Amino acid sequence: MDLMNYIGGKFERHSGEKWLDVEEPSTGKVFARAPLSTPADVDLAILAARKAQPKWGGMDGEERARWLDRIADGLESRYEEIASLESKDTGKPISLARTVDAHRSVVNFRFFADEIRRHEGEIFEMADSTNFVSYRPVGVGALITPWNLPLYLLSWKVAPAIGMGNTVVCKPSELTPMTANLLMEVIHEVGLPEGVINLVHGDGLGAGSSLVSHDDVDLVSFTGGTSTGSKVAEAAAPQFKKLSLELGGKNSSIVLEDCDIESTIKGVVRSGFMNQGQVCLCGSRILVQDGIYDEFMERFIEEVESMTVGDPSDEGTDLGALISAEHLRKVEGYIELAKEEGGTIVTGGYPCLPERLSNGNWIAPTVITGLSVDSRCSTEEIFGPVVSVHRFSKDSEAIGIANNTRYGLAGSVWTGDLERGRRIADSIHTGMVWVNTWLHRDLRAPFGGVKDSGVGREGGKWSLGFFSEATNVCVKHD
Repeated sequence: MDLMNYIGGKFERHSGEKWLDVEEPSTGKVFARAPLSTPADVDLAILAARKAQPKWGGMDGEERARWLDRIADGLESRYEEIASLESKDTGKPISLARTVDAHRSVVNFRFFADEIRRHEGEIFEMADSTNFVSYRPVGVGALITPWNLPLYLLSWKVAPAIGMGNTVVCKPSELTPMTANLLMEVIHEVGLPEGVINLVHGDGLGAGSSLVSHDDVDLVSFTGGTSTGSKVAEAAAPQFKKLSLELGGKNSSIVLEDCDIESTIKGVVRSGFMNQGQVCLCGSRILVQDGIYDEFMERFIEEVESMTVGDPSDEGTDLGALISAEHLRKVEGYIELAKEEGGTIVTGGYPCLPERLSNGNWIAPTVITGLSVDSRCSTEEIFGPVVSVHRFSKDSEAIGIANNTRYGLAGSVWTGDLERGRRIADSIHTGMVWVNTWLHRDLRAPFGGVKDSGVGREGGKWSLGFFSEATNVCVKHD
């Protein structure tokens, strides 16, 4: 299957002659080709978005909200297809693709449709005047999304962006382009005005950099790795574009000795290994208090080793394949580094290759102990099914370890004392902390990190604020 760009309401062949192979992570087989788009293709997409923006931005919010609902309906009608494509494209279990990716792609559009309907300007009265605050579209947005949650995160950006009156050019990861293409099919079928949503396939060097640095792009929303994020920020800076960066994480799960150990183990395993550990929010550093360390480790290892690694299309699979052979080599490199840094591989750490899937990107879930909290494997983002476990005695020690990294995205605290949990959570330098849960999201709440985990917040009113310009009109009374 050969994919095409979507520009100005039409599926268009790219201007170049080169293609990118789309491989199935679980088998290594090529099952599609995506365009290796050129700067000329990007120019056309931005031109289409710019042409469409005045009319689209001139609609009232209720009308744009109705379009979001139509897109949600279209996605919902293809629910199982989304799950199947996402599983095949990313290597994640079909059960996860169904309950997370397919589900959230629909929910995101419905949620922001409702948020747009509720969104109003503010009025601030002074003794002699009135201030009227209104929200205008920014203009043309560049939306760049990663490979781990392709449609989930694309819908998270597209919905508020167009809901606030902007038009957009999307650039999905070249590794996982399939559901972005499906979204374009849906918006085409529902009849969204041409040019409101455009999509250009390609890599970061050709399509991505051209899109971010383009003079006629007004804002950039990027989710991906920290090193790439710094390049995006550098490219966007000369034009002072509005910028949102959701980047990497090295998150801690703090396990206190007063926790409910049964629910904690299940939560920490989920946090460490969901989507093969390829989620920026994953708790890859597990900090366990001395009093329960031995019991925790025994039961934790048992739970990890009980997970089924296998064919992503099987309903009983818990862990699928890593995204690519290159990424597998990176993860394996960190496991070898952990040994050099004095760590002990308690379980996992070896290639895990189901016979019928022997050319895929497989590795068993890996638990490492004995590492220094300052080691590279304890402080750098691995982004795979690899966790390190560390002892601590006092709460202050756990907080120090949790903050001992350049990242500041998320974390979790597990305790029977909610006041204690809240106190520790407030001391962790991250954008998000969960107490006795993980990845439990209210879409109205802000999402984003601090330090090298990003700039800005998205979610609820924060998304609406980012994808708009607040304008104040002060009227003097007679």
